[in-house]
Amino acid sequence: MAQPYRPVSVYSWHQQQWRDVLQRRTALPHALLFHGREGIGKLDFVRKLAQSLACVTPEPDGAACGGCLSCRWFTAGNHPDYRELLPEAMRAGDADQALADGRKPRLEMVIEEVRELQDFINLTANHHNGKAIVVYPAENLNVNAANALLKNLEEPPPGTRFMLVSHRPSYLPATIISRCQQIALPTPHAAAAEGWLREQGITDPALSLAQTGNAPWAALTLADDEFWAQRNTLLGKLGGSKVDPLALAEQVREFPVSRLLGWLQRWTYDLLSVKSVDRVRYNPDFEMELRRIAAHLRAPDIARCHRALVQQQREVDHPLNARLFIEHLLLSYAALLRGEPADANYMG
Repeated sequence: MAQPYRPVSVYSWHQQQWRDVLQRRTALPHALLFHGREGIGKLDFVRKLAQSLACVTPEPDGAACGGCLSCRWFTAGNHPDYRELLPEAMRAGDADQALADGRKPRLEMVIEEVRELQDFINLTANHHNGKAIVVYPAENLNVNAANALLKNLEEPPPGTRFMLVSHRPSYLPATIISRCQQIALPTPHAAAAEGWLREQGITDPALSLAQTGNAPWAALTLADDEFWAQRNTLLGKLGGSKVDPLALAEQVREFPVSRLLGWLQRWTYDLLSVKSVDRVRYNPDFEMELRRIAAHLRAPDIARCHRALVQQQREVDHPLNARLFIEHLLLSYAALLRGEPADANYMG
């Protein structure tokens, strides 16, 4: 059910939220929803909180001591009162098995995986501090899985705490949100994020952060040559004097679809930002091209195209036909350049 757990630290940009939650550790409800931008360290925060709540001899501020039996269980990744519910694609062994079986690992969490937690929920905790279940990312629960989880949230088992972690809480059913106490985890200031990335060996942290909306963990994952080569290929074509959408679709057809959609979303956002507030947010290294293109477009047309791309987010992980999906994205962008309306509906 869970991937190996590695004890972590709470990052500097979440210290205030960390102090706040520890101060009321004895009054925390049975269901918590942690939310914020993807790639800012939310899962590490929640893992550390779970360890601290289970600690037998916590520090004066409530943080885990790191040395008691409970903390050693966490360090070894086998705490009997802790479980994580993650998509198959995020569980290394299960993802490898899916690939070996010739299928793509699931990104959604299904009802069977929630039901597998039932035995754990019904067991008596090893310590009076109770049990913890982390669900990450919570919006990846499909409808049936969400309904199964909701039953536990409505009738919480004794001594069991649910910690849901979400990048996009608006995707969660309102019934689940209403049964959780929400804790917002902020995106760090640029200086703190850049400093942390430099410590991790990133040579151009400002550009990496710009790509991720200032999310340092997400920026760290961009530290591979393939990502930057593919991005430069796509943006170089988007920023050219003429875009042939079908030829470009053929050129980028092997690129990860989610990356392509993200690059297009950020590109059109920058076009709109240049037009509206004279600023480039995500692609400062292509500012000249963005300004040249934006000068010939109308802000409402760019906004419509950008919204159409954002609407594709729900389909990007399972398009009916990846090649047609990519062609549709690029045809929408080419229509924007010609001053034609973008088609918001992808039918695959």
